[in-house]
Amino acid sequence: MSGHSKWSTIKHKKEANDAKKGKAFSKVSTQITHAARKGGGDPDMNPSLRMYIEKAKSIGFPIDNIKKAIAKGTGEGGDGITFEEASYEGFGPGGIAIIVDVLTDNKNRVVSEVRNIFSDFGGNLGKVGSVSWNFETRGLITVRCGHMEKGEKHGDEDVFVKEDKEEVMMTIMDIDGILDIEEEDNDELSVFTEFQDMTRVRDEVSKLGYVLKDAEIIKISKMDKELEGEDYEKAIKAIEILEDYNDVQNVWTDLVIK
Repeated sequence: MSGHSKWSTIKHKKEANDAKKGKAFSKVSTQITHAARKGGGDPDMNPSLRMYIEKAKSIGFPIDNIKKAIAKGTGEGGDGITFEEASYEGFGPGGIAIIVDVLTDNKNRVVSEVRNIFSDFGGNLGKVGSVSWNFETRGLITVRCGHMEKGEKHGDEDVFVKEDKEEVMMTIMDIDGILDIEEEDNDELSVFTEFQDMTRVRDEVSKLGYVLKDAEIIKISKMDKELEGEDYEKAIKAIEILEDYNDVQNVWTDLVIK
């Protein structure tokens, strides 16, 4: 089920986007709060929260900050914060199509500011459907090939125990709803699903005991757009500006990233 190059383009775009964002702590804090708000503050009963806590730990997000982010979502010590998901679409330099996914506690503020950002780099925010027709929506689950052993066996910290990648792949490929699995260079697998199956597949993988690094909805352009020279540089700069906006979770585009 591996080796399908059709997945590589979006995966490499996402990796490049994540590396440039530079606001991982803020992003994961918002994700933790949102997950706690939707499913409760107990990670053993909330797979989404458990996943984001592990993600936070992997990037060095302090434990105290994780607890504070959970408390914001559950309302402990005050009113809980409600985040809403939204997507905006439009056109950037060179006519590239752009979809911006946000997670925010103030949609009115965000839509105004995102519109201004588009205007500043010479693009324009479009109506619903203006570019999304060119994108397919899928699920992407990043699985670490191993499990966590509780801290009582290894001191205070839980320990990741690596397992054979081929055996993990053979185990999870029988889960209904998986479109493809790709091996990564490290101890990870990228699992692709139909968007409506992502949550269920994620939970089934988690029940098998494997560590989930990430799980999200991705948007894959059906037809890509190539730009050269100054047009390309302007388009990349526009994407970077959007990625740096605090409430933005992901930026999707039909631009061929070089």
